[in-house]
Amino acid sequence: MKQYSVILLILLTSCQYFDKKLPSEKELLQKELKSINWKEVDEYPSFVDCNKVDGKLERQQCFFQFLTELIQEKIQADTLSILYPELDTIEVKITVFPNSKIQFEPLFPKDTGTYDTVKIDSILKSRLVDFPKINPAIKRGIPVKTQFILPVIIKVE
Repeated sequence: MKQYSVILLILLTSCQYFDKKLPSEKELLQKELKSINWKEVDEYPSFVDCNKVDGKLERQQCFFQFLTELIQEKIQADTLSILYPELDTIEVKITVFPNSKIQFEPLFPKDTGTYDTVKIDSILKSRLVDFPKINPAIKRGIPVKTQFILPVIIKVE
């Protein structure tokens, strides 16, 4: 009789392992979302030529260098340097959307009383068109929107 009571006791105590509550889908999703660093992407935006470069950091540098050179080339022979000879650099907020579209927004310091910001914005937007296809940034296998600020040199001496 003692043998049966020991077996029954083992069966009764082992059932507690099956009573554990499993987390819900929402709880698991929230936990996963909190663990993701949303300020970094897995792959930066890139041009086709930069895709050949190995390494995440090297592709990022290739993208920024290629983009900077393209922008400077497009505005190099423009009226900005004639209209505003004292203006040598403009910061431009660049947005790359998941559908590969790109948007440029010049950023001006608060004390831009001597500059016609509307005119500068208009000139930049008219010149900064017809870029090669940009592959958007990737986060966890999904194309995402990215924004960054790039200093654009207007006056090259």
